[in-house]
Amino acid sequence: MTHIHVIHENAAWLAPLAAALDRRRLPWREWFLDRGVFDLSGPPPQGVFYNRMSASSHTRDHRYAAELTAAVLAWLEQHGRRVVNGSRALDLEISKARQYAALATAGIRTPDTAIVAGKELLVAAARRRFAEDPFILKPNRGGKGLGVRLFHTADALAGYLDGPDYEPPVDGLHLLQQYVRAPVPLITRAEFVGGRFMYAVEVDASDGFELCPADVCAVGDASRPAGEAPRAKFTIIDDIDPDLKRRYEVFLAANDIGVAGIEFITDSTGAVYTYDVNTNTNYNPDAEARAGCSGMDVLARYLGAELERLYRRSDAAD
Repeated sequence: MTHIHVIHENAAWLAPLAAALDRRRLPWREWFLDRGVFDLSGPPPQGVFYNRMSASSHTRDHRYAAELTAAVLAWLEQHGRRVVNGSRALDLEISKARQYAALATAGIRTPDTAIVAGKELLVAAARRRFAEDPFILKPNRGGKGLGVRLFHTADALAGYLDGPDYEPPVDGLHLLQQYVRAPVPLITRAEFVGGRFMYAVEVDASDGFELCPADVCAVGDASRPAGEAPRAKFTIIDDIDPDLKRRYEVFLAANDIGVAGIEFITDSTGAVYTYDVNTNTNYNPDAEARAGCSGMDVLARYLGAELERLYRRSDAAD
């Protein structure tokens, strides 16, 4: 019997998907790709392979998990295995600069961004590019919003770089990015399964940029003045602008991405900026409970349908 093979490096993030696959009685196995031995001279097993490798894997002491996964995905694709979120998806997951290039190719607006290799070049680059305007510093390879910081001046950036809180990006590449000021501190994350829109989530960004929706990332609701009802950090909405949704679906198809969460923000003029594509997407259980839906159930159903399609094709060939 063939299986669904889930490639990952974070057991906590796997648990909700594992439960959904088990509820549907689907045959599946996990590939925990932190380390291992793979015989590239032989064929891989049969089945459907779902890649959930994260750009933030290095923050969990899995420094080379993404690199190992890239090699394994190449092996799977060499042998014609069905891979959901294959090599191209992983390439965009671990490089925001390459994400932005792919988004721009699809006609999707992203914030103005400069890539900087060399910590000593950051302050001058920020002064030259943003003058007195606020800007964001982020790692090219990040995840969960880690390492994303807002600065109002280049001098403030200089103080941070010389202080104890600075952490160099794992790939040595920094991004300096336009700060998009929204009329309210909200971003939107559009979720896609099978390359098709599922739902969107409005995320309260009052507490900063660490916006991982998984239950294990929960930090509580944003604080509010006394007497004001708190807003849930994650709130599911039914739809987004139809033209934006269509462009996202075209982008996903062009880059062979089956499952993703795409984040965007709208400024005070109504301009929409897309700034992150998460190919290892998680869903917020509290928001889903309030909305009466389950992204992991939709994902499990999709993977099961892909496995069934593979079976039918194999049976027809026999």
